[in-house]
Amino acid sequence: MCRFLGNGAYDSAPPAATIQEAFGPDVEVIIPPPSNAVPGDCAIRNAHIQMIADHGRIAWQKATGYGQRFRGEAQIGRFKQVIGPALRGRKMEAQKLEIVIAVKALNRVTDLGRAAYRRVI
Repeated sequence: MCRFLGNGAYDSAPPAATIQEAFGPDVEVIIPPPSNAVPGDCAIRNAHIQMIADHGRIAWQKATGYGQRFRGEAQIGRFKQVIGPALRGRKMEAQKLEIVIAVKALNRVTDLGRAAYRRVI
């Protein structure tokens, strides 16, 4: 893992430190601070606060790649809608196999293409 993208619920120093302890100091922790955030002990969080103050939240999202989080969430939502919200296997090995098959099926459906759309204003 080289990047952790979390929502604002993870905004505090302990999660960033815990994530870096678990995955190493090279992991990039990207968690949006709230609009009323003040600098504290966490250098990563302070850098995010400063960047948002200097350039704005949208520029921060683009610079940090925070928008990728939405793609991940959309893919999980797609998985749950097409495959289902729960695994049916009882044992871990069966669940692993179920996930592999489900992901291959979902990728196959995605490769067929999504419907074309046009924005209506």
